[in-house]
Amino acid sequence: MILVVAYDEDHALGVVRRLESAGREVVRIDLADFPARGAITIDYAAGGEPAHLLTPPTGHVRLDRCRVAWWRRVRPFTVDGAVGAPRDQLFAAGETGQALHGLLHSLDCTWVNPPALDSMAHHKPYQWAVARRVGLTLPRTLVTNEPERARRFIGEVGVGRTVFKAFVAATEDAWRETRLVKAEYLDRLDSVRFAPVIFQEFVPGADLRVTVVGDRVFAAEIDASATSYPVDMRMVVGEATVKPVALPASVTRALLRLMRALGLVYGAVDLRRRPDGQYMFFEVNPAGQWLFVEERTGLPITAEVASLLSRLDDRGEPAGAARPMAGRTA
Repeated sequence: MILVVAYDEDHALGVVRRLESAGREVVRIDLADFPARGAITIDYAAGGEPAHLLTPPTGHVRLDRCRVAWWRRVRPFTVDGAVGAPRDQLFAAGETGQALHGLLHSLDCTWVNPPALDSMAHHKPYQWAVARRVGLTLPRTLVTNEPERARRFIGEVGVGRTVFKAFVAATEDAWRETRLVKAEYLDRLDSVRFAPVIFQEFVPGADLRVTVVGDRVFAAEIDASATSYPVDMRMVVGEATVKPVALPASVTRALLRLMRALGLVYGAVDLRRRPDGQYMFFEVNPAGQWLFVEERTGLPITAEVASLLSRLDDRGEPAGAARPMAGRTA
């Protein structure tokens, strides 16, 4: 059985449909259903194996036969509205986390990605440290909530040559694009004291979204340099030129080393190739999207995610064997 931990989003649904059409038994759960709309039972009966039972709105789910689990995208727990006090709501959510995460971690299955490692890998400073160790190159970067340090950095790199960005660029109610520091922003730098900000040297060139699925590497070039907003390709991906490309073997090897060092099986990596040919690493998103690349390039990423989960369900091969395939469309 394949367990999919994800809410109702198009990437997860596309993979689930492909798995089900191939005859696989798939169960999808949304963490936001618990505990208000779903039940959790862990039964340690005398003399037998423990029973792991979840009851989301769709019905009873026995997890004992789960052999592979896909930790795709999750939402916070939902506490019953009858629990009125904020303190009690926090307690109920915390107790749910202890029970549900404990149940999931106890399953004898292979995770894509292991939830604890997935959570760690979402932290950019940790990614950057590991990326440097495996041989990837980062832009000049400063993280600070000290306004004077920010001013010095911008003074050294240059106004119009420095970008600033948030650690979490997208939430359900806000989008925070990467922006160039302009002269009129300098008077607002005192606000940096309220929360750390990422400042980086702007890197000209073409973006690359590199989707790593197990041992396969799918690379797509997204050239936003001639669009209305070349600073952040995510804002203008519909205007950009998107095409599959082959990465240099050295970059592919470094990315696979990064994934293994982070403990990730799946990840969406953002790079930028400078005009001189050097590749700069920005980040890896352990739950990054790929459909916008697949639809523009034909790279079979959905099929490969489903294939990986199927292979693991069969226990036919480990998740991280080295078989890099950069930019392949077959």
